[in-house]
Amino acid sequence: IDVTLILLIIFMVMTPLLLQSQISVKLPETAQRGTGAENPVTLQITQKGQILLNGKGVKKAELERKLALVLGKTSQKTVLVQADRSVSIEDVVGVLDVARKLGAIKMGIGVEEK
Repeated sequence: IDVTLILLIIFMVMTPLLLQSQISVKLPETAQRGTGAENPVTLQITQKGQILLNGKGVKKAELERKLALVLGKTSQKTVLVQADRSVSIEDVVGVLDVARKLGAIKMGIGVEEK
């Protein structure tokens, strides 16, 4: 129930469309367009399971430490997770849990408009 509630809140709060970086991540699609934060901290999970923090590669073991440094520099504390559609939900929730643990106020999952 807890995971379902978190996912529901995430989808309701924020489904922004952002310019995609050079990393090849096939995002899920949505019919609705959301309004997002101005400059969220971006976490991408590639098809191969690589994690990128604002476009820079991060090992899973270093994610918490590096994300804490980045979130400490921002006032909005907004995190956007862009995961390839083939990535397991377990990996996405794991990244969202780390962000929540570090004090992220708003969290969202990046999608593409249909």
